[in-house]
Amino acid sequence: MIYLDYAASTPIDPRVLDKMAPFHGAANPSSAHLAGRQAADAVEEARRLVARLIGGSPDEVVFTSGATESNNLAIGGVIRQAGAGHVVTTAAEHKAVLETARSWCPRTSIVPVRGDGSVDPDSVAAAIQTDTVLVSVMAANNEVGTISAIAEIGAVCREREVLFHCDAAQAVGKMHIDVGTFPVDLLSLSAHKMYGPKGVGALWVRRGVRDRIRPLIAGGGHERGLRSGTTNVAGCVGLGEAARIAIDERVADERHSQELRTHLLEALMAAFDGATVNGQPRSVLPGIVNVRLPGIDVESLLLATPLVAASTGSACTSAVPAPSHVLRAMGLSHEAAFESIRLSFGRFTTLTAIDHALEALAASVHLVRKADVESSVC
Repeated sequence: MIYLDYAASTPIDPRVLDKMAPFHGAANPSSAHLAGRQAADAVEEARRLVARLIGGSPDEVVFTSGATESNNLAIGGVIRQAGAGHVVTTAAEHKAVLETARSWCPRTSIVPVRGDGSVDPDSVAAAIQTDTVLVSVMAANNEVGTISAIAEIGAVCREREVLFHCDAAQAVGKMHIDVGTFPVDLLSLSAHKMYGPKGVGALWVRRGVRDRIRPLIAGGGHERGLRSGTTNVAGCVGLGEAARIAIDERVADERHSQELRTHLLEALMAAFDGATVNGQPRSVLPGIVNVRLPGIDVESLLLATPLVAASTGSACTSAVPAPSHVLRAMGLSHEAAFESIRLSFGRFTTLTAIDHALEALAASVHLVRKADVESSVC
């Protein structure tokens, strides 16, 4: 299989697996005995590495089960503590943000996005009300790769004295993130989007913001009082190792993905007549290419090409028979959204794999079109 679905989940790096191996049977890090202290030390080292990757402090990192929980804690926790209020987010956010905001705050304002998936900071500013308690905008879109104007949006939030949350699950480890200079108060990340294990992530909470969030999970307050539950030691260690590798290799990974992107786009345009890119041409994560293939039902194309793992949109909503809400928010028609494919790649992808994948997809196009013709004849 040629795996081109890195935006859904990256393959776990073998070095991460090796680092995790001794900790699958680790003691409870809350226990006072030696084994417990050793487990706690491993978790704190992982916390230090995650903080270093994003330019924060270890005491600002709260481990969670992943970005979905981090988003719920950030948004739900702020609303719960405030008691009421207004939230601003965008139409192209991940469902973990959109549904969480709507669930906790009926008065959520959804800011539209431009045709390339970008967010206009002025639109965010216009949506902020006197009782707005939180703005949530993703760092980079998971379906088209468009990078948001985080600095500008954050500056608006600072000026209005509104908390700013950033879902950076798709961005951390793939682009430069520095919470020391970014005007962000809360930042979500996930291990399995950066070559780590599934089931673990983190919420970075800027120092001074802690008292404006109420926990959503009651218990022993294991994670800085914001998240209760026995710590996933092996998962945290895996996230920490993924962070360490990203610190050392992010720039090289980015360069590799850019090379793959350039090659992929050239080959795509040559193989598929009328193909057009959805999203930003420049300010974009290099490892995500979302392309419309006019006249081709992409779902049928992927079913006809089982050895190519790609997607039509977010893996978290791919089971729903509906067009991508992100592409629709960008202005694509219902039909055009169904004609769009997301190819995402990264550290372990080769140019040869890209070529083989496109050859297989191009060959399947003829099968899909033939089936359509035969169906119409019948």
